[in-house]
Amino acid sequence: MIQLIDVSKTFRNNVVINNITMDFRDGELTVLIGPSGCGKTTMLKMINRLLPVSGGEILIDGQNIKAMDPVDLRRNMGYVIQQGGLFPHMTVRKNIEIIEELEGKDKCEIMKNTERLMKMVDMDPEEFLDRYPSELSGGQRQRVGVIRALANDPEYVLFDEPFSALDPLTRYALQNELAELHRKVGKTMIFVTHDMDEAIKVADRICIIKNGQIVQYDTPEVILRNPANEFVESFVGVNRIWDSPEYIKVEDFMIRDPVTCESDMTVEKCIIRMRMHRVDSLLVVAEEKRLIGIVDRNALSVSKDLQTKAREIMEMVSYVVNPQESIVDVLKMIEGSNVNNVPVVDSFGRLVGLLTSSSLVSTMSRKFIPDERVFDEEEGE
Repeated sequence: MIQLIDVSKTFRNNVVINNITMDFRDGELTVLIGPSGCGKTTMLKMINRLLPVSGGEILIDGQNIKAMDPVDLRRNMGYVIQQGGLFPHMTVRKNIEIIEELEGKDKCEIMKNTERLMKMVDMDPEEFLDRYPSELSGGQRQRVGVIRALANDPEYVLFDEPFSALDPLTRYALQNELAELHRKVGKTMIFVTHDMDEAIKVADRICIIKNGQIVQYDTPEVILRNPANEFVESFVGVNRIWDSPEYIKVEDFMIRDPVTCESDMTVEKCIIRMRMHRVDSLLVVAEEKRLIGIVDRNALSVSKDLQTKAREIMEMVSYVVNPQESIVDVLKMIEGSNVNNVPVVDSFGRLVGLLTSSSLVSTMSRKFIPDERVFDEEEGE
């Protein structure tokens, strides 16, 4: 684990990093993001001792990096910059294998590892290993830069805005490849960017920095849902979560107090309740609001005895969902069915909400229609 304890950095009396304390969790990809000059790249360079700290401590697995040999430290810490930082006079093979050769590793093992890494990023070893960086596209150079950082099997990999100089399509593809690569190799990675879309896409955790201080450090979902202050909200962007459907949950759309009835309620009382609440079905619940069925308008209309109990005419529920499920997954599940209402239950089978087509439309409207417009429409009614 990498730990920063009260770390500060000053350049000519200008405080760039101001007493930051944080942990980078093992196996996670953490993104450092913030406005230009906020200190994110400075923090990255202090972690591998390209810059000394002005105050505080940086620990790796409990050991202060000041006590480590800087060469050994950096060999255990891959570093990727824009365009991969490749040596232009060396072939792709030499660029990838240089650290392993310096450490005297077996040549056959080095070759096998190089070919394995090349295939991992979909580059044919026979086609590319003998080329020079100038013979590669920007995206190819960046791929080589990434696998060079992984070649010596370091515990940590640092990325300093590696994709910022690439065209949007190549950048998008490499973001996907990085996320997949991280899943495969499980390394602890620290990634600097100024692009919030990129951060959300690749990060396990995001650290937002302003004026050398941490403003918010959490998972992408928490930051999107609960920005710490107005700066974070502005930096992230209004309604940004709606651009990341994987973070949108059923609870964002569900009606939280659906109309229910008990199993022994009569048809007559069910009809009255439905009319009062202007609904076309009732969810039948037992003790502790445990969902046991549903009674709809059709079932009530064909019942000849108004004293018939709800349990005698209720039907089983076709679909139920959990409030934490992805709304995208739920929509796929009910696609093509005639289901309009989906009860939401917790892990104990207790009713906590109802997902309806109208609630979906209503929530989407509230998210995307400015408040002023809604207010004007209400005024005009």
